[in-house]
Amino acid sequence: MKTICLYFEIHNIINLKRYRCFDIGRDHYYYDDYENERSINDVAERSYIPALGTLIEMAKVNNGAFKVALSVSGVALEQLETYAPRVIELLHELNETGCVEFLCEPYSHGLSSLANEECFRDDVERMRTKVQQMFGKAPKVFRNSSLIYSNEIGSIIADMGFKGILTEGAKHVLGWKSAHYLYHCAYNQNLKVLLRDFKLSDDISLRFNNSEWNEYPLFADKYIGWIADMPEEEQVINIFMELSALGVAQPLSSNILEFLKALPACAKEKGITFSTPTEIITKLKSVDAVDVPYPMSWTDEERDISSFLGNILQREAFNKLYSVAERVHLCQDRRIKQDWDYLQASNNFRFMTTKHTGLYIERGIYDSPFDAFTNYMNIVGDFIARVDSLYPADMDNEELNSLLTTIKNQGEEIAALTKELEKAQKKLEKLEPKEKKAPAKKACAKKTKKEE
Repeated sequence: MKTICLYFEIHNIINLKRYRCFDIGRDHYYYDDYENERSINDVAERSYIPALGTLIEMAKVNNGAFKVALSVSGVALEQLETYAPRVIELLHELNETGCVEFLCEPYSHGLSSLANEECFRDDVERMRTKVQQMFGKAPKVFRNSSLIYSNEIGSIIADMGFKGILTEGAKHVLGWKSAHYLYHCAYNQNLKVLLRDFKLSDDISLRFNNSEWNEYPLFADKYIGWIADMPEEEQVINIFMELSALGVAQPLSSNILEFLKALPACAKEKGITFSTPTEIITKLKSVDAVDVPYPMSWTDEERDISSFLGNILQREAFNKLYSVAERVHLCQDRRIKQDWDYLQASNNFRFMTTKHTGLYIERGIYDSPFDAFTNYMNIVGDFIARVDSLYPADMDNEELNSLLTTIKNQGEEIAALTKELEKAQKKLEKLEPKEKKAPAKKACAKKTKKEE
């Protein structure tokens, strides 16, 4: 039986302000709060609120037959909590239906998986904790920023205890294989891999309202018919996209939400179900390993990381930022930590791309890739100076590594002592009832002697 895995991502850009070289060392606040508030409220009103309302309605009307997966970046949650709390309320309401699975992703929506394993693990763990705190359940499935994936990244995610990961069903990786099966990581078969069907996903997110498209207008029965006509053995159809596709990329006037609401009924007629990622990886067995020696993503035609690190500007900015990764990991300054999250966001590097993709790239305040690079590097220059003030640049690697090792050893020692304390407390709890019974027996013995 075929099943559809429908997944939406929520992430919003943190807008940086114009930052001149003269501001370095004088101004340590890098953000355009007005634009951040305006943009998050705009996308919330046009997309998130009506789209989430529709998903809630679909979950209730279909009595558990409709399932959906969502992931929200940590920086997006911060913005929503500050500027658009109604979206947070709807996420909780959707969670209460029991028809949604919340996935984990890097808190910063950054590219740490390509730069520094320690930072990447920390980024993911913070998001896992945040999801558990907000929605009451620790996520079992992971999706990386822009679905970036490689064998090494999969190995790290498996080591962190995740059972599954979402990524792109790229042609250059799959070759003759189909994305409509469950696969596993080439380095760890315990991690299951769900591959996005980019055609079916883009039919909704990119082409739905395009009157020049040869399949326009697209109706739910036709869309489900395409899935039903696939070979019977192809059982998993993964449709992944940004939630903003519903309302922003495809305006509400296109009836995109009506199309979405009609999908469960049409699917039921064809014997097609909806499943969450965890349900799929639990019920189905993987058919083969998916070998991804070099990172891929869901971005642009190449499905690689060239949109983020494809030119010298992007690589220079990327290397400059992550040159202080270990020092930032050491520090406890909350402002430094928050700036680190916001500066890591992948869109900062996307703004610097010089690729000609045929698609419009929203660059915000920037006139060109070079403008984006200059502004970002001015900010990073100030940020690094602040990090250096905490951990001087002349501190050599051996000294820094020694400090890191000491902190790690202290953490492990604390964890070991905590376990010993827990064992001792359990033993004490077992002994206490015996001690209470013993005095009672002595009292009975004394009473018997007096009676004699």
